[in-house]
Amino acid sequence: MNIVFIIPTGIGCEIGGHAGDATPAAKLIASLCNKLYSHPNVFNASDINEMPENALYIEGSILDRFLLGQIFLEEVNHNRILLAVNKPVRNETINAVNAARSTIGADIRIIELEISLQMEGKIINNRATGEVRGWEPLVNQVDEYDFDALAIASPIEVDREIRFNYFKNGGVNPWGGIEAITSRLIADKLDKPTAHSPVHIYGQDIEYDNLHENLVSDPRIAAEMVSICYLHCVLKGLHRAPRINYKKGLSIDEIDFLISPMCFGEPHLACLDAKIPIIFIKENKTAINFTLPDNAIVVENYWEAAGIIACAKAGITKESVRRPLVPTGII
Repeated sequence: MNIVFIIPTGIGCEIGGHAGDATPAAKLIASLCNKLYSHPNVFNASDINEMPENALYIEGSILDRFLLGQIFLEEVNHNRILLAVNKPVRNETINAVNAARSTIGADIRIIELEISLQMEGKIINNRATGEVRGWEPLVNQVDEYDFDALAIASPIEVDREIRFNYFKNGGVNPWGGIEAITSRLIADKLDKPTAHSPVHIYGQDIEYDNLHENLVSDPRIAAEMVSICYLHCVLKGLHRAPRINYKKGLSIDEIDFLISPMCFGEPHLACLDAKIPIIFIKENKTAINFTLPDNAIVVENYWEAAGIIACAKAGITKESVRRPLVPTGII
């Protein structure tokens, strides 16, 4: 049993739209399957990443290509990670890398970018998006090196009012949208696992700097509030992220279900084309309006989704454990 578990970035997912807060749901589903195919937004929680051992950390555009049957995925024991940062490299970044090297055993090198990566996060029509500059020079510079996966740590400019509103009231994560856009652009060019971590520049806004000490946040945001560098989640995820392979490896033919919040996009279309059942979670509301496909499986929560998967794993219909049991049809 192999499951694809997604939490799209920047659309206000009630569960998982903040800082790794879909991890318990992902762990529940992972306990029922051989492999859980997922992406950074599910597990990234700043200095925390509690992804289970059987989870595959796959950048969003790479996951889309996998579901479209365009690529295979190659599992690895470890990746050689290149970390790209704007000049000058910060002490907390070096400390985060050393921590990952000494605890995970990760292989990581740091490269300072000749042209800074500039990112701006925005909220438009209740969705996170933004603009990025300098990503093409980044690709050209890192492409000269030999590595398996790319981590990026750079600041993201977000309007002060939007930042404060998010930390105090929750809602759509204003950083997530532009991170997904940037990672997609770079991963598509490099053909390698890629993930981004935001860098906070201290000293620009003292009140914002002190939020960590003065605010008890929404529990879903708390991982950001207790973090310093925000980088460890990316380093842990990329350490064993599967690589792209065009000839052999894990394939879409091995996928049994897609589990999704209440939204619809490229992964859903790909699974419909491949006749992979999609389980939608009503409790995981989003800011997206869409029409459910005719053959959608809609459940109230992740508990119920786990029950459907457990039935499939046991080789029984979900209807057989409910009452009344409808009469046998004659066709």
